[in-house]
Amino acid sequence: MESFLQHLAHERGASPHTCRNYRHALETFARWCRSEQGQPPDWPRLERDDFRSFLRYLARQNLGRITIRLTFSALRSFYRFLVRRGHVAASPVHDLHLPQPPRRLPRHLSVEQLLQLLRAPLQALETAERDEPSVARRGRPPLREAFYRDYAILETLYSCGLRISELCQLRAGDLHWQEALVRVRGKGRKERLVPIGRPALEAIRAYWSLLPQPPAPDHPVFQSHSPRAGRPSAKRKSGDGSPQPITPGLLQRRLKQYLVRAGLDPDITPHQLRHSYATHLLEAGADLRSVQELLGHAHLVTTQVYTHVTTERLKRVYDAAHPRA
Repeated sequence: MESFLQHLAHERGASPHTCRNYRHALETFARWCRSEQGQPPDWPRLERDDFRSFLRYLARQNLGRITIRLTFSALRSFYRFLVRRGHVAASPVHDLHLPQPPRRLPRHLSVEQLLQLLRAPLQALETAERDEPSVARRGRPPLREAFYRDYAILETLYSCGLRISELCQLRAGDLHWQEALVRVRGKGRKERLVPIGRPALEAIRAYWSLLPQPPAPDHPVFQSHSPRAGRPSAKRKSGDGSPQPITPGLLQRRLKQYLVRAGLDPDITPHQLRHSYATHLLEAGADLRSVQELLGHAHLVTTQVYTHVTTERLKRVYDAAHPRA
């Protein structure tokens, strides 16, 4: 199990979130084996019926279908690893019938709602500077760099449709200013080039102009700042003293603040901004295959969750154009 998890993190480039979920799934199965069979799992000797019993056990725990499918996704990946390493001849979880996931339409913001959200960081800065005398007395003057960084982050998330992990990994050298492209490192360390709009590039340039010095090519585009003079946080400096990227946790906390300021649901996630990006492209006439490439989906079936958008657009075109609609 440990060899597989190391392989997942270092060779396949899985995110810490994925590694944590897969570890939890494998440990859950191992605990079940000890409880039901009185011993740790003997992976080469386990059979399909063992996993059917485990599936029934998970169902009795009232777990959601997505959680059950995630657990078996971890087990399938683990057995593929064991097969490749020659530890087992075949996977006993291959083609096991699992509960189908519920069909949910991705939640997204309207264009107007997104514009409200994009305005929120600089509006928050304006409010903070207006209240600066009272804030300064408490020893926490407003940090312009952080607000401009947050504005640039929101512009970039919406402009490029990035996952939160992809945005946090962006380096200054990944930005191709003349071509208006950004190199993105996606899941499994797969790279793709994504167009980036002029407003996002201008927002990044405005943010960088407030830094003590422009980022070097290997420095993060969006840095983690301390409350002192906009400098990168001392707690988050690497061994060579280079600035550290903003963390997903900090980004999510800041996003909640701006959602509240914009009068939107604070439970909206960065991933729902990615859904908004895809939905708005499709509503404007982009084809599903192009959106798949822009999002970095390995399979078109992943992108087909947005099919309802293209269907609605086609119906509008039909109703407007067909004489017998």
